[in-house]
Amino acid sequence: MSYKIYSFEKLDVYQLARKFKIDIKKMSSLFPKQERFDLVSQMNRASASISANLAEGSGRSSNFDQAHFTNISYASGLEIIDHLNTALDLNYIKKEEYELTRIKLDAILGKLNALYKYQLRNTNTLKKKLN
Repeated sequence: MSYKIYSFEKLDVYQLARKFKIDIKKMSSLFPKQERFDLVSQMNRASASISANLAEGSGRSSNFDQAHFTNISYASGLEIIDHLNTALDLNYIKKEEYELTRIKLDAILGKLNALYKYQLRNTNTLKKKLN
């Protein structure tokens, strides 16, 4: 039995986002229980949004639509920066963990930005192929 590997699954940025989502889940699971429905939930949803929006956007027929979802992924990454800052300010994470997480996130954000620019410039679209 085999299954199809979709193009978004092959993207480096998608693979990094999948790993980052797990890192955030593991990190936030150590936060105080009172944060379960606040900071923990927000961090987990924002980190999941990065890879999920890449997947959803890949199914859109125009590059503009794909770029829109990539932009949402990017915005979710920026949201995580604020949540990480809060976690650091509340001493839920150490500075070293914060810095390592920010470096991983910066790599993802850089790749998302490059993908976004590529999607906007690319004239070879699925919509044109279908017509």
